Amino acid sequence: MSDNQPVAVGLLGLGTVGCGVCNVLAQNAAEIERRTGRPLRVTHASARDVNKQRPVDLKGVRFSTDPAAVVNDEAVDVVVELIGGHQPACELIERALHNGKHVVTANKALIAVSGNRLFEAARTAGVALAYEASVAGGIPIVKMLREGLAANRIERVIGIVNGTTNFVLTEVSRNRRPFSDALTEAQRLGYAEADPGFDIDGIDAAHKMTILASIAFGVPLQYDKVHVESAAAVELRDVDYAKELGYCIKHLGIAKRCGGAIELRVHPALIPLTSLLADVNGVMNAVEVDGNAVGPTLCYGAGAGAGQTASAVIADLIDVVRTIGADPRQRVPALAFQPGALASMPVVEAGEVVSAHYLRLQVEDRPGVLTAVTEVLSSLGISIEAVLQKEPADDGASVPLILLTHPVKGTDICTAIGRIERFDTVLDPVVRYRMEPA
Repeated sequence: MSDNQPVAVGLLGLGTVGCGVCNVLAQNAAEIERRTGRPLRVTHASARDVNKQRPVDLKGVRFSTDPAAVVNDEAVDVVVELIGGHQPACELIERALHNGKHVVTANKALIAVSGNRLFEAARTAGVALAYEASVAGGIPIVKMLREGLAANRIERVIGIVNGTTNFVLTEVSRNRRPFSDALTEAQRLGYAEADPGFDIDGIDAAHKMTILASIAFGVPLQYDKVHVESAAAVELRDVDYAKELGYCIKHLGIAKRCGGAIELRVHPALIPLTSLLADVNGVMNAVEVDGNAVGPTLCYGAGAGAGQTASAVIADLIDVVRTIGADPRQRVPALAFQPGALASMPVVEAGEVVSAHYLRLQVEDRPGVLTAVTEVLSSLGISIEAVLQKEPADDGASVPLILLTHPVKGTDICTAIGRIERFDTVLDPVVRYRMEPA
């Protein structure tokens, strides 16, 4: 390929994001060419329905219903995979890499689960597999970790990386809506799918944190080791009590060093209202990275949307085009560290994670209950930071009792809860949330 010859892009998928990529490439064509030195043109695209009306000009684009036709098109230089899911996306990407084509993907699930194998296939073929759009939409967090913070030993990555769940929790907090009502509103507005489990249950966030942890710490991708808890159990009253104590509840993705191991988890947690992440509301995403040289940095922006995801996809396209013809050894490694330097580190089991906790008990309104509870906690070495006792419930016989503990190992707090729940004066299961000093 000559230095100024157009780069032929093959597009797998013409949904919202695929159309967004086409439109942004067309709208910003002159600016993109100024950055790359050559034009980028979608020459071949695939989609199931060739007759569907789409908000995009596909004049001059070859259209196929079979994505393999795009992958096997000798004229295509770079394949952009926007199908999603594991198969047939994985097989198509492997074939594209084998055919010597660079690949750009927004497929977080595929990278998290099969990325180790795919990156090795790309390295063997001497081509690039780029994936900025797989995490947090238009926020360039992958590039920041791979390149901008390359001088740092990363200590922690913590963030709000799913806009659907964040929107729901924002509605619960701001408008005091029950979680189920807030989720219905998210579905009405198109922020949540008809089956929202992938987002609400933390699977999407776990895929993203798998990728970020690998880049941050130089470890292989290990999605199967992420501890995941759903946000669906968050109740309005806990949001209110947390706010009264100076906290909010967010569904967080957390990856951090812990001695010679790492923590890798996704779950609801209390964070101080004074923290930067506490102000991340609605469908917005934010990721805070703590480096030993730079200190804490925050990336904030829209985590999804046609324009935002297209922005990340095209940024990857631009990076790939800049390296066409270059020695593959001079490219930034796919997971930030040289392939031979990736090192496995144990992932801390959830029960071994040390953190402060929020506990809510519904107890009989009589003397001695708090004393009995604190004695159990004390016997396990768990100290209390704060206590909040609310007015009696409608029945007049029970009260909510909220405790904030100092940091304690997860197994110890679970043991304490088991003992406390055996008291006749404790009327309901104890509600527990971790607390993060974000």
